[in-house]
Amino acid sequence: MNAPTGQRASSDRIHPSSLRPARLTLRPPTFPPGPVCGAWWPCSDDLPAELPALIAAFDLSWGRVTRMAAHRSAWPQAPCDLPVAGHTVRAAWFASGFDPHAIRLFAYGVGRRDLLIVPPGTETATAERLMTAAADPALRLTASALLQDAGGSRPAGDT
Repeated sequence: MNAPTGQRASSDRIHPSSLRPARLTLRPPTFPPGPVCGAWWPCSDDLPAELPALIAAFDLSWGRVTRMAAHRSAWPQAPCDLPVAGHTVRAAWFASGFDPHAIRLFAYGVGRRDLLIVPPGTETATAERLMTAAADPALRLTASALLQDAGGSRPAGDT
């Protein structure tokens, strides 16, 4: 079976804000994964603009990300195909049974990574605490539990 590679993304469909590096922390790779293996703090709730920087960070260090999954309430836009540099990431959207404060990335043949989504409007000090906690191998909290423990703000659409 051949590995899916996605389709070539059109460069005019990639938002210029994707050129900035992703605000990302990850659990050390030598530790087993927990409910989350790190955190991502996007600058906005515009997933098509924010995702390319996140995917670029993973493509370089982990393997080509081909799919992602998230809760539908986490993002105002829910496209099925998200163009990133050099390929397209397929998206799956869930209305239940998926942590609304997490994003799951898949790399073919490598596995998956679940990340806490730090809401874009979160104050810097709170975001830094959340990101540190999400990457701590000793903590085994879900994304929602991390936000609840930190008293963090919630993404738009969450109740």
